[in-house]
Amino acid sequence: MGLSKKDVKLVTDPLWDNNPITVQVLGICSALAITAQLKAAIVMGLSVIFVLSVGNVVISLIRNVIPGKIRIIVQLLVVAALVIIVDQVLKAFSYELSKQLSVFVGLIITNCIIMGRFEAFALGNTPWKSFLDGIGNAGGYAIALVIVAFFRELLGSGTLFGIQVLGDPIKKTGLYALGYENNGFMLLAPMALITYGIVIWIQRTRNKSLVEE
Repeated sequence: MGLSKKDVKLVTDPLWDNNPITVQVLGICSALAITAQLKAAIVMGLSVIFVLSVGNVVISLIRNVIPGKIRIIVQLLVVAALVIIVDQVLKAFSYELSKQLSVFVGLIITNCIIMGRFEAFALGNTPWKSFLDGIGNAGGYAIALVIVAFFRELLGSGTLFGIQVLGDPIKKTGLYALGYENNGFMLLAPMALITYGIVIWIQRTRNKSLVEE
């Protein structure tokens, strides 16, 4: 089944021009908390992609039978069930990482990106379009996380995925032989906010329509 231009836009628009973190400033709390390590950011991004894309489809499928008065409760039940699946999979295949992300994986339930897309899109569109919308918005969230985590881990620890890439800071090899020192401030939450600010500035510089809005 081919994708129409509107279908493609559902996926691509949130990746940059309407990114839920850098443009809509949604889901910023978890974004600040788990971007000190690239691996954690990627796993969190993939988790949100799964929860939002599948959750959007489920909500779209049952949208005509959900009583309006309890729709929020139903949405919370759907996302909670999906988050439990994610949590159990992490515990089964990456227990150490699951302990590191345990609190933040649970907070996916209250992530305003997910609840916002349920309300704004899945309740009024078909399962296929809702799936694409979930992929796009969660993908935009994941991209923002990965960009910030890349620079925070690289400049803060000199590593990527926990592997030293700038040299050995103890033996003073690589860049460390030239006097380079890791910037510990990059690992603190305030630097995550500053890094996001830089990403937003670059984005708005390249896309003048965002400034006009």
